Amino acid sequence: MRTTSREAPQILAAESLGRAWLSVAERILAEGAHSTYDRLPMVELAHVTLDIATPDPDDALIGKYGDPERLAWMRANFTDRARVAALGDADSYATRLYDYDHRGRDQISWVVERLLRDPLSRSATITTFQPLTDTSYIPCVSLLDFWLPAGALELVVYAHSIDFGAKGYGNLVELAALQRHVATALAVPVGRLLMIVKSAHVYETEIAYMRAILSETLED
Repeated sequence: MRTTSREAPQILAAESLGRAWLSVAERILAEGAHSTYDRLPMVELAHVTLDIATPDPDDALIGKYGDPERLAWMRANFTDRARVAALGDADSYATRLYDYDHRGRDQISWVVERLLRDPLSRSATITTFQPLTDTSYIPCVSLLDFWLPAGALELVVYAHSIDFGAKGYGNLVELAALQRHVATALAVPVGRLLMIVKSAHVYETEIAYMRAILSETLED
């Protein structure tokens, strides 16, 4: 039986964050299935893995085509421990990473210490999910797994869903910045960034925006 594009796992390899963002958005618009999330209509691909060879947070394509306000919003989410009003006053990623469950647990420092003690560790793995308090909001990026398979720091991320119209490029930038931060602390080069996404989607309100960007990039 032939599987649909929504059912078949897909791996999209790209050299950079910006190329990964545009490649997955293009694939979603071309092959995605119509669905809804939180009652909002969208086009969706299931089970997508982005394999990014050189994840530079100062990505030129994202700098050119990404929305500065959306990038600033995501940067604040990853660096500011204030609650996020747009997400129902949920904890920010910064709180989840550096003050997990408001218990003073700095998960990023823990990852660094674990890999310094054992560079061969396969369990320098952390979560942003706080199950005792995350009831209405579940963080899109929930698992971050760091390792040094060939002397360079790779980051493998799991996300239940990523909006590759409005926010996905911001997620990629901040994850790459986090990866660079850990690599610097370990004094090792940055390796690949892999992002496993259960639901990669573009909301219908963002389709025209993404089509315009994709059309313009074809002319570059």
